[in-house]
Amino acid sequence: MRRYPVPRRPPRNPISSRPMLLKNTRIFTILAGRLTLAGVLVVLSGCAAAQDAQRLRATCEDGDAAACNELALKEFRGERVLRDRAHAAVLFQQACDGGVAEGCRRLGRMYQLDQGVGEDLARAASLYTQACAGGDAEGCTNLGLMYLEGQGVTRDMVRAATLFEQACDSDAMPGCTNLGTLYQGGDGVTRDIAHAATLFQRACDGEYAAGCSKLGVLYATGAGVNRDATHAISLYQQACDADDMEGCFNLADLYAAGVGVAQTFDEATDLYQRACNGRHAHACFKLGDLYATGTGVSRDLARAGRLFRRACNLGYQEACRRN
Repeated sequence: MRRYPVPRRPPRNPISSRPMLLKNTRIFTILAGRLTLAGVLVVLSGCAAAQDAQRLRATCEDGDAAACNELALKEFRGERVLRDRAHAAVLFQQACDGGVAEGCRRLGRMYQLDQGVGEDLARAASLYTQACAGGDAEGCTNLGLMYLEGQGVTRDMVRAATLFEQACDSDAMPGCTNLGTLYQGGDGVTRDIAHAATLFQRACDGEYAAGCSKLGVLYATGAGVNRDATHAISLYQQACDADDMEGCFNLADLYAAGVGVAQTFDEATDLYQRACNGRHAHACFKLGDLYATGTGVSRDLARAGRLFRRACNLGYQEACRRN
């Protein structure tokens, strides 16, 4: 029987394999060095955060109210320190007692929203009063909203307007927007839609999205300004791009109706969905209605039902009747 030779592997050349070995060794050495450096940086970062917290703690204990406020904020957020809202409240109180108005306002917010201290609206209003008196414009806005809604205080629209004006004068754009809303409706002030437009414009220019959205409504309807659907669309788009769901909803309405733009249900549907995802109850209802009737979309009663339920859960009563 004929035998066939078995092919043999060529003898390994130890010299030719050495460069690859050396190259791999260098790669592993570089990678190891980088990983070690990354580990060192993480440790150093952790050490720096711990040292910063320790420094703030020591400075706070020495009576520095601003340091107490800064440390409280870190503990409230769990910002590179253990999250401890109960202790953060103690520190905010120290800051507030030491004359740091922001500390009063932040503690007031904790009492208003029951963030680890229990809900106490009267206490929240008292703290906002301290914050506002201390020059904290956001504290004035928050207190104004409590007077507007009668939370923890007797409802007083005139007092709310005064507080919003105080906040606005300190360049707090939510205060300007809320004051504009009062002028628009004549609540607590003499109705003046043109002045409302001025306040909304100021807020919008200050990059407060809700101001842009509210100003867009005035341009869309011609209230207090010359009617301008194109400008309204621009304002709604600006608000929506800044994640103001009311702006997205208003823009969706224009696309659905074809006002100022070509009627485009694809665009309207996308915008209603975005606003609905942002917990805008009316947007969920409007989107559900499109699916229920098959307007601009394929009819889908199951999806419509889900959207009506969501709108109902978010507080839109008409959706509860449709569900």
